[in-house]
Amino acid sequence: MLFGISKHLLLLSNLEITIEVNPGTVTEEHLISYKNIGITRISLGVQTFNTKQLIKLGRIHQPTEATNTALLVSNIGFNSLNLDLMYGLPNQTINQSLNDLRNAIALVPQHISWYQLVIEPKTIFGYNPPQLPNEEILWDIYNQGHELLITSGYQQYEISNYAKPGYQCLHNINYWRFGDYLGIGCGAHSKLTQVDGTVLRIVKKKHPLVYMDGKYVEKYYQVSQIDLPFEYFMNRFRLLETIPRQEFTKLTSLNESTIRFALDQALSYGYIYESDTTWTITEHGKLFLNSLLELFI
Repeated sequence: MLFGISKHLLLLSNLEITIEVNPGTVTEEHLISYKNIGITRISLGVQTFNTKQLIKLGRIHQPTEATNTALLVSNIGFNSLNLDLMYGLPNQTINQSLNDLRNAIALVPQHISWYQLVIEPKTIFGYNPPQLPNEEILWDIYNQGHELLITSGYQQYEISNYAKPGYQCLHNINYWRFGDYLGIGCGAHSKLTQVDGTVLRIVKKKHPLVYMDGKYVEKYYQVSQIDLPFEYFMNRFRLLETIPRQEFTKLTSLNESTIRFALDQALSYGYIYESDTTWTITEHGKLFLNSLLELFI
């Protein structure tokens, strides 16, 4: 597919191409072939280096496999390695979570994604909720983990993402800046802004047999004007940078007056700063991101 794309499109010389891999299934041969076809960035789904927690999460790999795969990626010479980690796992202690970060940092990845576990409906945990750390423990995990990452040379540029300088994930930044993207293949999602400013969302069929039968599209819809502010800020406030106020109208075709009430509420709660030209999420807003976003629903 990459060869086909390169025949029809002019690709930048510094193009970032990421592939997500599972430590339990990827091999050295796979990684070498990925490098040879132009993949520049590997995202490794580690989740945790704790064997018992991996079993609880239903993961098929062992901590040693994650470590060995990360070392392989570095030795093969990809431009960037991301390690995906989670915290707030069932009965997880502060030290266990920090040990995950210490193990990850020791592998010297250029990027670390560090997400809090969220229980989703219609999953194993959704049907049988485990005992999760309480809010106080989660707060301590986040504070101490954040400090560990910062003192280890990583910069937080998004709510859950840290990178060495110059290694922020470019395609994720595009999502968080409410940019457009084209999804190709089973289960892929697209966001496309039309000439008239309307925003389209397209979701492809997940099942390979259905997809290969030519029935590609699961959902195709225009994001309503009512939903656009929430969708915009749901992405934009995750990125820890100032937001040009004029960008809201540019990307949604809505006037700022349509969200003035929500903005004033956010200001009164201390969730954001506002200047004549920009908005910036505050530390308080980062901690209460869901409450901030609910103002725009």
